[in-house]
Formats: sequence, structure tokens, C-alpha cells
Amino acid sequence: MPWKETGRVFERTRFIENYLSGCYTIAELAARYGVSRRTLYKWLHRHDQSGVAGLHDQSRAPVGSPYRTPDAVAEAILDYRRRFPFMGPKKIVARLAELEPDVEWPAPSTVGDILRRANLVRSRVRRRPPVHPIRVPVKAEAPNDVMTIDFKGQFRLGNRSYCYPLTIVDRYSRYILACDALESNAYEPTRTLFERVFRTYGLPRCILSDNGSPFASPGLARLSRLSMWWLRLGIGVTRIQPGRPDQNGAHERMHLTLKEETTRPPAGDSRGQQRLFDDFRHVYNDERPHEALEQRRPVTLYAPSPRPFPERLPPVEYPGHYETRKVDHTGMIRWKDERIFISHTLEGETIAFEEVDEGIWSVYYSTLLLARFDAHERKFHS
Repeated sequence: MPWKETGRVFERTRFIENYLSGCYTIAELAARYGVSRRTLYKWLHRHDQSGVAGLHDQSRAPVGSPYRTPDAVAEAILDYRRRFPFMGPKKIVARLAELEPDVEWPAPSTVGDILRRANLVRSRVRRRPPVHPIRVPVKAEAPNDVMTIDFKGQFRLGNRSYCYPLTIVDRYSRYILACDALESNAYEPTRTLFERVFRTYGLPRCILSDNGSPFASPGLARLSRLSMWWLRLGIGVTRIQPGRPDQNGAHERMHLTLKEETTRPPAGDSRGQQRLFDDFRHVYNDERPHEALEQRRPVTLYAPSPRPFPERLPPVEYPGHYETRKVDHTGMIRWKDERIFISHTLEGETIAFEEVDEGIWSVYYSTLLLARFDAHERKFHS
């Protein structure tokens, strides 16, 4: 059940609030929270019975255990382990079955559990698999389907100035489109780099990022100036869940290699660091076979996008039945005789409203659903 790992009760409480607002259907909330409708009905039922307390996870321990290992058998296993502390569960079961064939000895997995509960085994540190797991709602089936982006953590150069490496990767081929040593993660230099990449390689179908600046903001739908620009270009915007860098695992794994090969030690200045990044990018793309690509090189799989970067930004257009509103310089719109705040990020932009129920409106910027608006309460539900 993919509630967020941090704050499941908080997420369930948000779901209850969203449902009680009357602005969303169960099907819409199931899609938003990534769970089944059956699961949502279960939490609604628990909330009706016990309130917020019913939203906590309940113990799954069985009331009784008819297959529990008898105490005498468990004690015999522990005694034998103490006599031979280097014998594992499989050997213990085999030897005890030979010594006392009339006793029904448990399976080796159960013996392992008995030994662990008695602190007679030492847990081993499991090695991580060689390939980072990728669990995101978007799949790359061809070059330029998904572009992954991230700032690798900033670090100091030899001259004590900070470097903010921004990396842009084609998910399908693992081809690094850019690895630049920026002086900050501000909007202007970030957009300039994306313009260069778009002009060189064309536009992707969608971009996957984390929730940090400048890719996202705290406002409605986490929309930022940069993601607004992507939407205007016809690029889909997808983000990982907060606190889940593993959902962009391939990119994070590349960052680990980048750090090992280009920042230990760092260059003396930004220009020298960029030369290290350029050399790394060449080797990573053109020379190094990748296990995840069946030992092929990214350059053999990548091809530029057929969608060119437009010289003029396309206008935002909405269907004729939408009601449009202009967001003023204070981030507010006019609704009937009232002024309502929506977002500073959208200052100067045109948004659209589509009525989906009596007094309930879907709010869009371009193709992105920002929120539901309750016209009765003059309230946005993000």
C-alpha cells in the first residue's frame, strides 16, 4: 500500500479531508494517492467507527498460532545450537532428525527464527544489489520519453566557491545530455542550461524531477516558473515522492559515480571542474558499457528527439467551455465580486476553470490540474 513512508496517518487524514470536502470522487482520490478504491473505503469505514484513531495501522499478529513450535522442541534446538554454535538451521534440522527421527522437527526457516529470538545468531549486513531499483509511475520505452534531472549536492571548489552540478539524463539510454558546474540553483541559469539542451537534442515527452527548487515550489501542484515553462513547451511534468530519491534510482547511481570520479578532490575553480565533468560525460556516454543496458554504451541507444525547440513560446490555449481568469501581480484572481489568492508563481498567467459538479470547478494551468475550487466556500483543494 503506497502511502508515503513518513506520515501514513497524516496522508490518510488528508484523504479523509479531501473526500469530506465533496470535491473529489473515490476514483479520483484512488488515482491521487496511488491506492485502490477498496483500500480507501476501508479507511473511510475505520474513520467512521473510530475517528482519527482508526487511521493508525493495527497489529497483524494472529490471536492464536496452532502451528507454533512446541516449547520442548524449541528448547532442544537451542541446546543443540549451544553445543555447536557454528551449525546453521539446515544442519541442525538434518542432524536432529537423524538423532531423533520420531520427533516432528520444524523447517530450517522456523529454526532460524527460533535462533534469532534467542540471540544465538548474528545478523549479516546484506549487500546492495548492483542496480538501483527504479519505482516511478513513468516508463521510458524509447529515447526522449523521459528526461531525468537533478542537482547533485553542492560542494566547495579549491578556491572556496560553491559548485552546483546540474545533470540531465535520458532515462531510456542513460545518455547524459548535460553535466554543468553552475554557480547556483537559481531559476535563470537553470533555464539557460535547459534551453541549450533543448536546442541541441530536442524536446522530451516528460521530465522527472524531485520536489526541490527550481523544479518545484510549495504552491498549488508544486508548480514553479521552470515547470510552467516546460508545460508551455508541451512537456509533461512528473515528480518523485518527497523523501524518495530511490524513485529516480538510476540517476542517483550515476551521481555516485560522478562524485567518485570528479570531486575527490575537486578542481581549483569552476572552469577546471567543468573540464572534469566534460571528460566524465564523454567516458560515461561513449566508452563505458553499462550493465543495465546489457553492456551496451549509451551513445549506441540515444537519438535526438524529433520535436524541435520552438523559437517562439506557444500560447496557453484552453477548450471553449472553460472559464479563464488572469492572475494579477499579487497572485490573485477575480471570482464574481471577490478577489481570491491563488499563487505568486502564476502572476501574469491565465488559468482556466471547468465545472465538474454544481459549484465545484477543476482549475488548470495549460494541461496541468492545479486544484479543485469550491465556489461555495471560495476554497481551493490542492
